[in-house]
Amino acid sequence: MSPEERRVFGARVADLRKQRGLTQSELAAAIGRTSSWLSQVERGIQPVNRLDVLRLLADGLGVPLQVLQPDAPSPVEQEPTTETETNDLDQARLVLSGHPAIDILLSPREDFRPSTMQDLREAAERIWDLTHTDQFAELSAALGPLVPRLERAARTAPEEYRAELHGLTARTYQALAAAFVRQNEADAAWVAADRAIREAELSGEPLGVFAGIYRLAHAFVRLKHLDQAEHATMMAVNALRTYVNDHEPMPQHLSVLGSLHLMLALVHARAGERAAARKQIDKAREVARQLGEDRNDFNLEFGPTNVEIQAVSTAVDLGDAGEAIDIGQGLDASGLSIERRARLLMDLGRAHAQRRHFGDALSCLLEAEELAPEMIHTHIAARAVIRELMLVAGRAASDELRALAERTDALG
Repeated sequence: MSPEERRVFGARVADLRKQRGLTQSELAAAIGRTSSWLSQVERGIQPVNRLDVLRLLADGLGVPLQVLQPDAPSPVEQEPTTETETNDLDQARLVLSGHPAIDILLSPREDFRPSTMQDLREAAERIWDLTHTDQFAELSAALGPLVPRLERAARTAPEEYRAELHGLTARTYQALAAAFVRQNEADAAWVAADRAIREAELSGEPLGVFAGIYRLAHAFVRLKHLDQAEHATMMAVNALRTYVNDHEPMPQHLSVLGSLHLMLALVHARAGERAAARKQIDKAREVARQLGEDRNDFNLEFGPTNVEIQAVSTAVDLGDAGEAIDIGQGLDASGLSIERRARLLMDLGRAHAQRRHFGDALSCLLEAEELAPEMIHTHIAARAVIRELMLVAGRAASDELRALAERTDALG
């Protein structure tokens, strides 16, 4: 599908869904898909080319396939599709299903070419670029071929290349875990994080293991397994803190340690443990001062700025809206990723809503949507605050607010 064809198709899906009186969440549940996938389809971001997926969507909408897609083949002339474009993170989930290079187990062979190393390095780096910008359809399409390539290479390459290949595989799985968390697919994030931890250990890069634990804890938080998140993170913090106290730490050690303290702050905030959450934020601030700069070791984006972004989020989770606004106002996050900048704006929107500053809340949310539309359209907290703004405004809701609520399906 061309971009224009995707937009037309998405608008048709949205119209048919509304005619049936279904919300995005209801239709997505009926066809076994995520709300974020359907949101991307309706906005013309996500292509739907596979015939089985088109048929599934038509069935969910209660219309013949040709009503949904007029040029789709009729039942008597259907042929296997050769389209390879993927849907949301579906292809990425398939990558996690089963063994990633099972044929190598039966027929071990050396088919690795050293000339491919630079290509693999660049491909793994691009995976994180797509993750940081929430380009999930493109991410899924890239991961489909990349993960098997990395897994096969790590098993067939000469010994001199294997440590680096395991490290590239670990970072790729970490990116996949982060993407699944943002898509509220925590079960898949758990699997990806676990694989990242194993690959990092095989690479001989201990800090990569700790970064993988950070991703694993995020999956636990999304699953509301706060005890598991706290246990995994505390074990990592204790081990790393002991090392840092006994050695002259490198900046990478501090980046990972500080990020783990931020993870504990998140866990305690979600549990409503105010004092414990604040203590972890203070510990992260202490590490950030020691580090002295914003860094992006292991794509954790740790540094003084990200600590304050997390402090804003923690304050909002604890209901301390005034504190969140005081911390966030004037905070310059321009040096961080789009995802971090949008997260700050989203949390400031939540804080303003708590203080009943509804105009400021809407302004923050719209600015966040401009930066990272997928985050605002699918994030549970964002949709909740938009729904609250609509309920408070009632019939007096502005056109901007109504349009935002429509785009996020926040009224369903």
